[in-house]
Amino acid sequence: MDEQLAVARNLALQREWYGESLGDRVRRLVVAFDCSQAQLAEVLGVSAPMLSQLMSGRRAKIGNPAVLARMVMLERRVLTPEVASGDPEAIRAALEQVRDSRPTVSRPTEEWQGLPIGERDDQLVEALRAVAPPDELATAADLLREQCPRLARVLQHAASAEQGGSAPDVATR
Repeated sequence: MDEQLAVARNLALQREWYGESLGDRVRRLVVAFDCSQAQLAEVLGVSAPMLSQLMSGRRAKIGNPAVLARMVMLERRVLTPEVASGDPEAIRAALEQVRDSRPTVSRPTEEWQGLPIGERDDQLVEALRAVAPPDELATAADLLREQCPRLARVLQHAASAEQGGSAPDVATR
């Protein structure tokens, strides 16, 4: 009876921590990727017995954050049209990419805040460039200049840096 109580407690903790039992999440991935539990364990970077224990509730928690990150990566890949359609090549490629990934789990804001101002500016400018071309960044800067002058300066800096110009340090403006 003690084991049954432990399993029930672990499954309740999994629902609290992961939104549902790990057994449910893993079973969906096995079906979606048309693979065995052992194959999925290898992709996730965990032993097959450990995955079985997590699924059954004999263990409550995934100890390695990279394993959870890979699980989330697979869950997201299921939503891509190629994998969702059951394309065997897309499924194989997705499994290989996730297996070969080396995810890190961190809080980017803390990492960013710990950098010297110049490096933070570089990261911020790169992030802005990744989502919009220079003309859009400049337009956004113009629109925000009255109400949000500091944000407008950041956008203008990203726009001019993209165009090869140099702008003063974002953080000092």
